[in-house]
Amino acid sequence: MINGQAGSTDTWRLNKRVMMVRVFSRIRTAALIVGCVAGLAGCAGSVAPEVKRLPERVELSGTFYRGQSFQSGPQVLASLLAQQGIVITPGLLEKPLHLPGAEAQLQQNMQNLAREYGMVVYPLDSHLPALLTQVAAGYPVMVRFTEGSAFWAEPRYAILAGYNRQKRTVLLRSGMNRRELMSFSSFESSFKDAGGWAVLIQKPEQIPANVDQSRWLKAANDLAQAGQEQAAARAKKALTSQ
Repeated sequence: MINGQAGSTDTWRLNKRVMMVRVFSRIRTAALIVGCVAGLAGCAGSVAPEVKRLPERVELSGTFYRGQSFQSGPQVLASLLAQQGIVITPGLLEKPLHLPGAEAQLQQNMQNLAREYGMVVYPLDSHLPALLTQVAAGYPVMVRFTEGSAFWAEPRYAILAGYNRQKRTVLLRSGMNRRELMSFSSFESSFKDAGGWAVLIQKPEQIPANVDQSRWLKAANDLAQAGQEQAAARAKKALTSQ
């Protein structure tokens, strides 16, 4: 009897343990399913309607000069000018950009210098769909973003050269990285932290996607004031000819 009672108790304990494992397994599976569904719903809702209408994935090619992070301004500007057919290197831009010493004026000085090379500097709205629309049209975007951590962060410049809508990532070229991937949310946060500044460096004949005519004409006038009257005239003609 004693042996029979022990065997019965052991069987009862084993059955109880099996039942508990099954219950916990079902609870865990249900939680995973709920989490996945919620995650998918959240991800689907995080993509703006304008972005959903764009191609799923874009990666632009072109010249890119690697360099240290603190050299990102001349490096990115030289890369974009080279993509427009101008023979240039980042080192050749440091003196006209008054570097080192004029870091506080770097953003404005880069725009002025791009105009001196006959390029139209076209500012973009500071939200992700506006930037990705230009990338989808084949135009790399010069952006400023914050790099670092909560304890240390500094603004950097980069080329926004691609995105993956399904994975919700952007592709940046900056510093030593030709293919730096960043999530939509992380990029938007660092982009806004740095002031939400983004521009196109365009030839006068390259009209941006969904161009704002008044903005383009102002950019053309800024080009004329930089001494590039003929290039400015071509920019205005290209707008009326499209």
